[in-house]
Amino acid sequence: MHEAVFSQIDFGPLNDFLVDDNITDISYSNNGRVWLKTLDKGVYQVDRPDINDPLMEKLAFQCANVMGKTFNMAHPFLDAESAELRLNFVHDSIATNGIACVIRKTPAKIRLNREKLLDEKYVSEEILNFLLSCVQGHANIIVSGETGSGKTELVKYLASHTKENEKIITIEDTLELHLDKIFPHRDIVAMKTNNIASYSEVLVTCMRQNPIWILLSEVRSAEAVTAVRNSISSGHHIISTIHSDKASLIPLRMFSLLESNLDVDQFLTTIHRYVQIGIYVKGYLSKELGRFQREIMEVCEFYVDEDNRPQVNTIFRKNLTGELVMNNPTKYLRDYLGIQGVTLPSDIFHLDERASMEAGEQNTAMETL
Repeated sequence: MHEAVFSQIDFGPLNDFLVDDNITDISYSNNGRVWLKTLDKGVYQVDRPDINDPLMEKLAFQCANVMGKTFNMAHPFLDAESAELRLNFVHDSIATNGIACVIRKTPAKIRLNREKLLDEKYVSEEILNFLLSCVQGHANIIVSGETGSGKTELVKYLASHTKENEKIITIEDTLELHLDKIFPHRDIVAMKTNNIASYSEVLVTCMRQNPIWILLSEVRSAEAVTAVRNSISSGHHIISTIHSDKASLIPLRMFSLLESNLDVDQFLTTIHRYVQIGIYVKGYLSKELGRFQREIMEVCEFYVDEDNRPQVNTIFRKNLTGELVMNNPTKYLRDYLGIQGVTLPSDIFHLDERASMEAGEQNTAMETL
């Protein structure tokens, strides 16, 4: 379960949660409150009196020793990371209602597969096929959503459908993708930024490695936005994530992270020209299904029209009320994918066909009257 770096650490009763693949996050706070985040139920509290402040303090000191760090009043924050676990502690001198800890599990596996996506209504088959065609056609894709919505898992699934002979470089500040371990036979380089090697510096080296795909961890800083822009404008293909509550707002969200006086229209035009697809994933408690649901709620196509104006085409959108909006991809996306050897029909979702059938049914009904 744990990488060698944590092999000597005694997790005690927390092991019950660490070995359960359904659990993604463990949160401890408020003098003994334990909260779990799971794939099927979302977030809920469990009663575990054996998990308490003394246990968590012991765990924090063990992690500090292993990582060669200090955890006390003078150093009240601690981050500890292994290949499949990430822990963050806050000392009780700062968290005045007791030591606080969050454990994020980042297993070297892909939790999503086609059957699971369709059976659990994560996405419809026609939208799934469309997205996989975009991956095969080297579209640049950014996945948006709130914390815990499953952005990283979707990125891993999409990346698993890149071609076997296409080199991938992952650039992360915290290791979560683990594609090099999932596909040990592939040409994959996993890079990690730190205080010495910044996004910009790692990206320069990355370019010299001749990748086809660059998978950037979450875009949450001006430096990360610049890295994305430099990657796509240099002809490399990217899949990345960002915090945004709409796929259509991804370019504006990226601009808001920039710390410069760059003209907004110029920036948006660049992003719309080079990023083809935006996806919005949402995690919510579904009354209809009676469980926690992760679902693709919006897929957008970005492009620049003949007048050099940035445009958005909503390929798919679903409201929480269930109302659907669908549009076929524009000729801009079809042409882009066509150059990459992927052909999409102009009416890929059969929308024109459906409209014609509905019009025919209406005419028949009128004639009957």
